[in-house]
Amino acid sequence: MKLLVSIFCSIFLLTACNSGSNKEAEVAQAKQATIDSMKAVIAKQAVVDSMNAVMAERDAEAKAQIEENNRQTAENNAVSSQNNGVQSTAAKKKGWSHTAKGAVVGAGTGAVTGAIINKKRGQGAIVGTLIGAGVGAGTGAIVDAQKKKKNNGN
Repeated sequence: MKLLVSIFCSIFLLTACNSGSNKEAEVAQAKQATIDSMKAVIAKQAVVDSMNAVMAERDAEAKAQIEENNRQTAENNAVSSQNNGVQSTAAKKKGWSHTAKGAVVGAGTGAVTGAIINKKRGQGAIVGTLIGAGVGAGTGAIVDAQKKKKNNGN
């Protein structure tokens, strides 16, 4: 019996001594895991900082581009004011003449009126379109001639 108790005590003592070294190993692993997670956070922060730097650089470039555009616009305005009111004909969009507008409006009005008045709707619309377009074009031509005369007189 003594032998059995002494074997049990020796096993217990040896096991108790080894558990301290296991705890130290666990503490070392926990420290290493903490250090690794801190390194990962630092690496992520470095990526975020570099992205912020790139965005700040792009913002600065965009502001510089806007300032350059504003400067060019100011120069263009200064040049155009030096031309003493001479306007560029290329920048002005040419619209419809009064003759063309009158012909289109007259044709539409004549078609509707002709279709309403005549019992044969299609034939009345055709005749109304032709008469309306002729009257509208004539009226528009008169207006164009008056405007041309007024512009040449000044």
